[in-house]
Amino acid sequence: MKYIKLFSILAGFILLTAPFFGGCAEKETAEMKVVTTTSLLEQIVDRIAGEKVEVVNIIPPAQCPGHFDLKPGDVQTLSDATLFLMHGWQGEKFTEELIASAANENLVSIQINASAGENQNWMSPPVQKDAVDKVAAALSQVDAANSAFYTDRANAYKAEIDAKTADMQNQIADKNFNDIKVMCNDQLTGLVRWMGLDLVQTYGRPDSLTPQVLKDLVDTAVTENVTLIIDNLQAGVGAAAQMAEEIGCDYII
Repeated sequence: MKYIKLFSILAGFILLTAPFFGGCAEKETAEMKVVTTTSLLEQIVDRIAGEKVEVVNIIPPAQCPGHFDLKPGDVQTLSDATLFLMHGWQGEKFTEELIASAANENLVSIQINASAGENQNWMSPPVQKDAVDKVAAALSQVDAANSAFYTDRANAYKAEIDAKTADMQNQIADKNFNDIKVMCNDQLTGLVRWMGLDLVQTYGRPDSLTPQVLKDLVDTAVTENVTLIIDNLQAGVGAAAQMAEEIGCDYII
């Protein structure tokens, strides 16, 4: 039952930060076009800018940026955009080639490096709020006339995040999640620690999980009585699921 509650808490915040349905559709009243590398950025732009922009996302939500291959249509998408927002992650190296190929002299490209201390996981509420502020600033930079509009909507969205955060923290405190021993993909470290779970060990991408690394992880999990492995869909799954089966613990993505 405790894991079911954990899943419901995570799902509640994911729904809050999920892109609106139709977020990529062209809007009749859009005043400018904004292109994003990921749906994490897309949903924030949609929340803040609303009808003021047409927002187009490039990388599918379930795909790792490092596995993304540019298509001719992506160049066309950027060729008439006003603003290009990216994370600057290592997997986004394709953006340099994309910007050069688009040959859009009017394009403004901005990296949104959101964090809360050492936590850089965008699903963590504090990081999400920092991202909201930085996206609002980027929109205001290229569209100063609507700066107040972007600021007001950013503040409203942050208020929603605060309300959901308070609810999540109350549920976390009530369920004593700190006694759940966890292993997780290293990209989820910030979120797992924010939730107060007992993080025993992290692991990297599937291609880094050699037989010896997997053996060491399994040995650690057994010794430390790990009961849950949390995996990252975008990083690729499979090895961690097999590890969970060998350990005999629960596994979620």
